[in-house]
Amino acid sequence: MDNSQDMSYKAGEAKGQAQEKGSQLMEKAGNAAQSAKESMQEAGQQMQAKAQGAVDSVKDATNMNK
Repeated sequence: MDNSQDMSYKAGEAKGQAQEKGSQLMEKAGNAAQSAKESMQEAGQQMQAKAQGAVDSVKDATNMNK
């Protein structure tokens, strides 16, 4: 293999490694985004339940729960 072929091979190898690294980073970012989405949904559900509890408490306190 002459020098230009060797350089071409190494350039192709570096490109493949960079693409793989990019794919891994994108996968990690996607996983982080999914995790954040699930956390936000859970937090939203907890807030909704607390708000409903507050509404029920007010109804009980004002005798509107009949």
